[in-house]
Amino acid sequence: MPVDINNYNAIYKQLNESKVTLVAVSKTKPVEDLLALYQLGQRDFGENYVQELVQKATVLPADIKWHFIGHLQTNKVKLIIPFVQLIHGVDSLKLLKEIQKQAIKVDRVIDCLLQVYIAKEESKFGLDAAEVFEIIEEAKSYANIRICGLMGMASFTEDAQTIRQEFLELKLIFDGVVKQQKTIAENQLPCFNILSMGMSADYKIAVATGTTMVRIGSLLFGERKK
Repeated sequence: MPVDINNYNAIYKQLNESKVTLVAVSKTKPVEDLLALYQLGQRDFGENYVQELVQKATVLPADIKWHFIGHLQTNKVKLIIPFVQLIHGVDSLKLLKEIQKQAIKVDRVIDCLLQVYIAKEESKFGLDAAEVFEIIEEAKSYANIRICGLMGMASFTEDAQTIRQEFLELKLIFDGVVKQQKTIAENQLPCFNILSMGMSADYKIAVATGTTMVRIGSLLFGERKK
């Protein structure tokens, strides 16, 4: 299925009016599909697989902003560090330390989001609220990492109320971090302004509950082959 240009334009307009950033989730899709959106002005693309991100980053335009949105293993960090703009799924201090280590080697400052566990499914990854605050404090000593916000995935369910409550829970933690940092001192986390929640099936709920960034794939590129 080719890229749905009409869907893209409609979604982009809606999100732009709400001041929400659209990350086009392009995993498993050919570079031709990414270029179709690129030519419409899309610059933020999300990949779930390390090797695929690296391969695409080496052949596609240099001004694309690459988001790594999958579960990142520590031994793969070094591969994406030269290319990635934002890592969405930091779910452990161990991973954060490895990002810092590899970022030093290439003399880059890497923007990261902490992944918070809000779903009811055990298969999801993420931190609890206490761990979020602990890692934020630890990360302040890492010169090559900027903690720019939080990311979360709601339960895979058609129950809109459940999704809404999970997103509101994440928004509450996000607001708590912002409030705490302002209490400690001004500009402790000057770049902490990204709340990444919402995908193709639930992005409208995410927008209504305060997201600043959504990750949309199938509505733009069509369903993926199983």
